[in-house]
Amino acid sequence: MDAIVITKFGGPEVLQIQRVPKPDPVPGEVLIHVRAFGVNHAEHSMRIGEWDAWNPITGLECVGVVEACPSGDFAVGTKVVGVMGGMGRDRPGGYGEFVNVPLSNVVPITTDLAWETLAAVPEVYCTAWSCLFTVLDLQKGESLLIRGATSTVGQAALHLAVDAGAVVTATTRQEDRFGWLKSMGAVDVKREEGGLASQFEQPPKFDKVLNLIGNRVLVESIGLTRPGGRMLQAGWLGGLAPVVDFNPMVEMQSGVHFSLFHSKVLGSPDFPLSGVPLQEIVSKIERGAWDARPALVFDYQDVQSAHRALDSHATGGKIVVKH
Repeated sequence: MDAIVITKFGGPEVLQIQRVPKPDPVPGEVLIHVRAFGVNHAEHSMRIGEWDAWNPITGLECVGVVEACPSGDFAVGTKVVGVMGGMGRDRPGGYGEFVNVPLSNVVPITTDLAWETLAAVPEVYCTAWSCLFTVLDLQKGESLLIRGATSTVGQAALHLAVDAGAVVTATTRQEDRFGWLKSMGAVDVKREEGGLASQFEQPPKFDKVLNLIGNRVLVESIGLTRPGGRMLQAGWLGGLAPVVDFNPMVEMQSGVHFSLFHSKVLGSPDFPLSGVPLQEIVSKIERGAWDARPALVFDYQDVQSAHRALDSHATGGKIVVKH
């Protein structure tokens, strides 16, 4: 089969299409014939050698059809999505033409969406849903701050939170995106920068905060959360540098709950995919409730261009590669 392989650490040019053995079906797993996959920032970090675990055939997610399922849980030909379960980290991932994925990380989907549109959904919406409703326990009427709202996870979180009746304030570095975020349902939009509280007439205290910027604004985000509220860090758009000289006794607000979420746990016993209404989400997208179309779509042979777009940080949405 064909597979996109990280041949060494470096720029997009290190991604090469090679012929490799097709994986055999494995009990407890689903062999998927990949039709398209989303491109993720973690795969950039893997490609340049900055991630803690990686596989030469990377890819955290994919969409396709069942090629084989020894357990019989899925019929051959079933349309499915596969997300995480070690994909691209400690096992080959979605950049291969075929990939084995643990049963717990495969979800059957009924949809007429094009493969490239469906491929923009799995990791982004499963992550956003888990952040908002599993960890933050977001409720109707609560105030929510999304830092990094124009990122792919941020856009999905905004769609889901507004749909759930939350009152959302969003941030972005791009002032030309303010109106766009408001059209998606944000009641207020602020420029993403340090000292965010200074942009409000009164120092805000949000019920829930979703921090997709990362360590650079971690302490500040805790301070923007009310006592009894929750602040969740689930992204590193601002870089991976650690918080310097963090002193919780001095810098943390009393009574604020601080959590971390990493999408690598999707499909684990603590975060089962059965808890994410992925079929409902896909159906809403198909009906036109949300625009989840990828920002850019590349053919399989043009994966280097896809990663050049990823490296630019300027696409404004999900990048997808299709067969």
